[in-house]
Amino acid sequence: MALAFNNLRKGSKYRLQNHGETFEFVVMEIQEGDRFILKDLHTLELYQLQDLLRYGKGKDYDLSEL
Repeated sequence: MALAFNNLRKGSKYRLQNHGETFEFVVMEIQEGDRFILKDLHTLELYQLQDLLRYGKGKDYDLSEL
């Protein structure tokens, strides 16, 4: 079951599947306007949640807590 974005918590780890790709990340910061700064658990790269969803939600969309 997919989580809603308002359920994301700073410091928690999540897995996002969308358009055939899977991302595992920790929420580093929650900014105004529901902007989420994430850190990839494997590469340690920082990015925004909006970057992962720029092409919309695919049929395989799933967001779950690890």
